[in-house]
Amino acid sequence: FALHPSFCCHAGSPIPVGIDVQVESIDSISEVDMDFTMTLYLRHYWKDERLSFRSNKNKSMTFDGRLIKKIWVPDVFFVHSKRSFIHDTTVENIMLRVYPDGNVLFSLRITVSAMCFMDFSRFPLDTQNCSLELESYAYNEDDLMLYWKHGNKSLSTDEHISLSQFFIEEFSASSGLAFYSSTGWYNRLFINFALRRHIFFFVLQSYFPAMLMVMLSWVSFWIDRRAVPARVSLGITTVLTMSTIMTGVSASMPQVSYIKAVDVYLWISFLFVFLSVIEYAAVNYLTTIEERKQLKKRGKASGMYSMDAVQAMAFDGCFHDTDVDMDLTPFPDPCEENETRTSQTNISNADTPRLKRKRSLKGNVGRIILQNNHVIDTYSRIIFPSVYIVFNFFYWGLYI
Repeated sequence: FALHPSFCCHAGSPIPVGIDVQVESIDSISEVDMDFTMTLYLRHYWKDERLSFRSNKNKSMTFDGRLIKKIWVPDVFFVHSKRSFIHDTTVENIMLRVYPDGNVLFSLRITVSAMCFMDFSRFPLDTQNCSLELESYAYNEDDLMLYWKHGNKSLSTDEHISLSQFFIEEFSASSGLAFYSSTGWYNRLFINFALRRHIFFFVLQSYFPAMLMVMLSWVSFWIDRRAVPARVSLGITTVLTMSTIMTGVSASMPQVSYIKAVDVYLWISFLFVFLSVIEYAAVNYLTTIEERKQLKKRGKASGMYSMDAVQAMAFDGCFHDTDVDMDLTPFPDPCEENETRTSQTNISNADTPRLKRKRSLKGNVGRIILQNNHVIDTYSRIIFPSVYIVFNFFYWGLYI
């Protein structure tokens, strides 16, 4: 009974073996390993006249796995399988049912992990097509013919199958042939399923934080150009945060050699943040050049300073002006108050020209901060948001 049925009953013709599958669950999908794990009921149907028997009631006989080793069964295996096993709690999940006319039903409950060749060029806006392939290992198409028992209806699924990151769009069954140069042609059956990724998780974890960091970098354009510590700190913070977001996304993905959709978005967002830092570097440099030219034209730079007003501003973040012709109402400023108190320890309380200049400067600081925005900052407030909105429009239109 352990020999192929064609040796005695079918005169060398191939044995037709029908297959149907019921998918119980898809346990996991791994992008890093590019595989999936599925639990299913695999059922084989064939006829072996050697197992026929007389029955007045035309009832079948059912056996467990202990009889399998004594009769012939199809040697179906899973192509591209990494790991698989037959469940054995509390006993091996194997069932053999024999009918009086020799028809046989052989059922197994199996968990299999198989490869899925994934394309991440549109990740995380992607749809992955995976398949589980069944084939006879020893018997080619001359000895065994695999086919779907009930056509497209041979594949059924549990209604409650769901995955945390994917939506199962469809299940389908198909068949084909596989050729091996040493052994010939084999019948192959395919269990095809399409998985569409849920994007909401990645919107919360990657896209939305990246948007916030880009918008936060635009705050720099509204801060006074002389507030060097504030603008530099804001720029560096947003750059480092974007780097952290990009590293977190890459750590959970396979190291593929092509660009993913999420990489495009994060790198463009990183570029916007980086350009905001470069923008202030240009503003600060042009401001320094402009003020040095003004000081040279006026020729009134004070000899009491060991450094000019522009250099002092770069160190303490305060604006120092040498113009003595200012005559505005007082306006308190912490930086100038510190300088006034320091100077009072070295000079008398008389209204010297230097003190008059200090007092006039206090009333002009507020207007300087409001009116002395560089033209680059003015244009950046419009150009950066506009270009980023256009980029988002084309990005989501292209990938969705």
